[in-house]
Amino acid sequence: MIRQRWVTLACSVVGAAVVALDGTLLTIAQPTLQHDLHAEFAEVQWTSTGYLVAVASLLVFAGRLGDAYGHRRLFALGTFGFAATSAAIALAPGIGWVIALRILQGVFGALLQPATLGMLRAAFPPDRLAMPIALRMSAIGLAAALGPLVGGALVAAFGWRSVFALTAIPALAIGLLAAVTGPTRPADDSEGVAPRPRTRVSGSAPAAGGSRGALDLPGAVLLAVMLACLVHVLVAVPESGWTTATGLALGGAVASGAAFARHERRTARPLLPPALLRSRPVVAGLATLLATSAALFGALFVATYFLQDVRGLDPLSTGLWVLPLAVLMVLGAPAAALLQRRFGPRRTTVGGAALLAVGVLLLSRLDESATAVPAGVCFALLGAGFGTVMATATAVVVHQASVADAGVAGGLQQTAMNIGPALGVAAATLLMTLDPDSGFVPAMGTTLLVLTGLAALGSAAALGLPGRPALTGDPEAAAEPQPQPAPQP
Repeated sequence: MIRQRWVTLACSVVGAAVVALDGTLLTIAQPTLQHDLHAEFAEVQWTSTGYLVAVASLLVFAGRLGDAYGHRRLFALGTFGFAATSAAIALAPGIGWVIALRILQGVFGALLQPATLGMLRAAFPPDRLAMPIALRMSAIGLAAALGPLVGGALVAAFGWRSVFALTAIPALAIGLLAAVTGPTRPADDSEGVAPRPRTRVSGSAPAAGGSRGALDLPGAVLLAVMLACLVHVLVAVPESGWTTATGLALGGAVASGAAFARHERRTARPLLPPALLRSRPVVAGLATLLATSAALFGALFVATYFLQDVRGLDPLSTGLWVLPLAVLMVLGAPAAALLQRRFGPRRTTVGGAALLAVGVLLLSRLDESATAVPAGVCFALLGAGFGTVMATATAVVVHQASVADAGVAGGLQQTAMNIGPALGVAAATLLMTLDPDSGFVPAMGTTLLVLTGLAALGSAAALGLPGRPALTGDPEAAAEPQPQPAPQP
């Protein structure tokens, strides 16, 4: 069993890192890709947009598939597909093929991402779950830090196709590892303890997790349409502003969202388990992740333009100035696992979100004379704060779900982590263009002040997280009858 846990941890860490590395490598490769394939700028943007729309719209349903058919099985399928599409993109003859393959790659990315959390929830006891999740977060930060450096070297030496060939290799290897190892038994009964009988709240429908006949396909379609429309709006508005197409997409998101909510209330087997949505820690964790990721990526979007357009740095120098963010994120995630055992998830997450807010606030004070040291301090605060928030809030969301619903919980966490950055960039773009005559630096200051408030909102949402010093025990135990002491004679 110990060996299976280490294999599961390796699969989860490498799988999450490959997805993160793929995104950063694509950003570096896009200019060369556009030149070599004689593509328009809008076409190149769809290599990112198409992937994001596909992955964000399918994450929750993919998590439910993992609950029903096994997270390791879905992970292996997702990584094999991710590797195959990466290799195919490296051989693509034109931009149309690249866009189509990136959308397909988003489908496979949606299969594997919730599985990386679902496998951890099944493999590790609740009181040992925080550190594996923190290591997964550190791997994501490390991949994001190394991506620009590795991608730049590969593109310069071998061209843009090499970056896709690179991601195919580890994805294929980790998919093979997941396929040849047996399924992980739930950690609740992995220590030689007989599994407890499951109970459910009186009058509720049986849990859908783990049942192959319990897939809510109409709900999955409605949720996918809503998320796809929402992501399209968030991505399209910064690029082209409000148009008829974005207005129709927003209307589609509202209509499909209302239809989804109505359907979920009436169906006997909803896609989103009601107990999960009624959980205050889960809702608080998702809200915290959404708000803080929006604040972070909105601030990074603005700061990147500041460093290159105002300070005149080239992309490599910009990456070096921002490097403290990645370093502190890598270190902050494991530190958060230790802090939450001592101080509890609530205080740890509130403190991390406060650090993030201070970092964004200090960024708003930078001007044309800013040097690397004060900017580095700002980015270090961003990395330490967000690494702490991401590791702790994710651990809470996954821990609060039962093993049978771990995939849906992972899908919701991944959805928040995809919607949040898109929301932050869209908000930053709109705020920067409200007063075009004010100049970049004043507009940047105002925008970052608003994003500071968004980070503070994430800190407030974290007040709903558990306050006890450790994530221990099974959340389902609270719903089970406890033995009563025998009466004393």
